[in-house]
Amino acid sequence: MAKFLITGGSGFLGYHIIKQLREKKHQIVVLDRDLIPEESIRNEVKFFHGDVRDSALMDEAVKGCDYVIHAAASLPLESAEQIRSTTIFGTRNALESCLRHGVKRMMYISSSAVYGVPEKHPIEEEDPMVGVGPYGIAKIEAEKLCFEYRQKDLIVSVIRPKTFIGTERLGVFQILFNWVREGHRIPLIGNGHNRYQLLEVEDLVRAILLMTTAPKAKVNDVFNVGAEEYGTVYQDMMALCEYAGSGARPWPIPSVMVKPALRGLEAVNMSPLYRWVYDTADKDSFLSVDKIKKLGWSSTRSNAETLINAYQWYLEHYEDIEAMGKGTAHRIGWDQGALGWFKKFL
Repeated sequence: MAKFLITGGSGFLGYHIIKQLREKKHQIVVLDRDLIPEESIRNEVKFFHGDVRDSALMDEAVKGCDYVIHAAASLPLESAEQIRSTTIFGTRNALESCLRHGVKRMMYISSSAVYGVPEKHPIEEEDPMVGVGPYGIAKIEAEKLCFEYRQKDLIVSVIRPKTFIGTERLGVFQILFNWVREGHRIPLIGNGHNRYQLLEVEDLVRAILLMTTAPKAKVNDVFNVGAEEYGTVYQDMMALCEYAGSGARPWPIPSVMVKPALRGLEAVNMSPLYRWVYDTADKDSFLSVDKIKKLGWSSTRSNAETLINAYQWYLEHYEDIEAMGKGTAHRIGWDQGALGWFKKFL
């Protein structure tokens, strides 16, 4: 039995990490600015309520831990300064505390957003990093810190996941599932013929925990993680709509029409979609996962299966979800803004 610290452990990914660690009977410590929603989990973990930018608090949370999973991050809907300070300063604090207290290994949860909008596919770990927006730029800077601390003999695995979803995932996917359930046409930016890889969150957690057991020399590196099976955006969305049986259907819209509109709505805070989402929605976006597969990892669900699994959970909890307040985290619904008005005509 080992002792794990999860920063950002109250969030969507943290929930699924805790779930798998509890099954393995590990000790769990959580540091988060938000309280853990589930009382059953709160009673079984040691909880530090605060911000990853608080170096003293981070130091206290890390003390005595074998492994640290640094998943805390400000989401792209937050201010540029909030994103930058949380991502960069928070990661430096985590790295410094891990080094000071002799943590065996740290796993940093980065993002495939560090690749920007590349033309080459599949994207490999050695491909150039091009930050798009405050979120992508901050993730690149945080990865540079991870490399810096590797030079100080700290074992740091950097995970670059594709967009991951699953049970408990709301946010922008709650908006999608709401439209599907009500039988609306589902707007696609572009013709939908592009391939856009997703990831089942449970597969991501298995990849993270693999970094604690695989040989040290092999995990002190960067790893892409994404579904191994995925079709085009149109195909995957059609699979979800057919499963739902609500009459919902994907509706391709030319990019030249929809992107300027979304850009304008974002500028006046009337849309939950941020630029990186809609700028990449009509382009191919898929990673090579050959590197992590060499360590014995493989995905268990395709894009379509992952969407359907998350949608089924949404249906089972629909009334509670729609009664929630709105926010910017992944475990709560987002305000649809002008999209809710547009939905009435589809």
